[in-house]
Amino acid sequence: MREAFFEIECKCGEARAGVLHTDHGDIPTPVFMPVGTQAAVKTLSPHEIADCGAKIILGNAYHLYLRPGTDVIKKAGGLHRFANWNGAMLTDSGGYQVFSLAALNKISDEGVKFQSHIDGSSHFFTPEKVMEIETALGADIIMCLDVCSPYPCEKGQAVIDNNRTLQWAERCKAHFEKIGFGHDYRQFLFPIVQGSTYEDIRRVSAERLIELDMPGYAVGGLSVGEPVTAFRELAEFTAKLLPEQKPRYLMGTGTPEDLLASIGMGYDMFDCVLPTRNARNGQLFTRFGKLNLRNAGHKDDFSPPDSECGCYTCKNFTRAYLHHLFISEEILGLRLASIHNVHFFQDLMREAREHIEVGDYFSWRENYIRHESNY
Repeated sequence: MREAFFEIECKCGEARAGVLHTDHGDIPTPVFMPVGTQAAVKTLSPHEIADCGAKIILGNAYHLYLRPGTDVIKKAGGLHRFANWNGAMLTDSGGYQVFSLAALNKISDEGVKFQSHIDGSSHFFTPEKVMEIETALGADIIMCLDVCSPYPCEKGQAVIDNNRTLQWAERCKAHFEKIGFGHDYRQFLFPIVQGSTYEDIRRVSAERLIELDMPGYAVGGLSVGEPVTAFRELAEFTAKLLPEQKPRYLMGTGTPEDLLASIGMGYDMFDCVLPTRNARNGQLFTRFGKLNLRNAGHKDDFSPPDSECGCYTCKNFTRAYLHHLFISEEILGLRLASIHNVHFFQDLMREAREHIEVGDYFSWRENYIRHESNY
């Protein structure tokens, strides 16, 4: 008999240390998922990602449907084989692209009509079609199609968006149960709580989605431009609405301070492009604050980027060399910076888990944030 999908091993306050059991390996939580939108974490090989400690990466069904196409990936045996990634994978449904590419989309109760941002071709996503795409892609965790309200958003529009999200979640679940897994391993479907900045709408969203009894629950519609105080208040409010024994996934959260705050609220899963995007712009996250490699002061600094980091970059290269790579526009600079940042975020999750297990998470977090005051 297969083990349960998720178990909580210990708690410190609301912070949880758990494990996600997938057929592509166990994933200790809290977990930060590097973003590989198009089945690749930018500049990094699967081997390098694994060496950084990552056990799950995120892809995007919208982008992969457009290029290279669902049929190609299914013929390859699914995303894991196509990308030669031995760990677990999660695919977002494309709901966020409905929000971010709004000028190219038209949303109705039936689904989303959109133009490809690549070639302008017309496409139509229904919840049923998205389930067929995501099961064929073959990620271990797949997401329901949703509507991500922009910020700011009038309450009336937020109600409409949430009602569609709820209807689409019901349709996604029904069709997923009808068609079954796309490959010879389990897939787990998560719905997404929406509601913009309105607590009453988020409460309705969570209560209706809990009735569907899904394997886990995601929280969307945050980190889309709202003030940090609103993000924190809404994230904490929503976490308290979700089932204790199911994994909680806070989508799109990426700064170390926000991650540590959200872990303390009881969230288990996170993703964001911040580590690799900032790396490509020459910015490293370190235990002493952000390090901007383009700064002239690093020209003759032969110390490691982060003296307390054990990643490949910090063990083998100096700030001076990395500065040189970025000033010279050498691709190696992007790769080495990305290795460090991905490793840093994996280390952050590992340390957080250790302190949940020990029972001093909140005092450790306070000291950690104070030490990294530049964040």
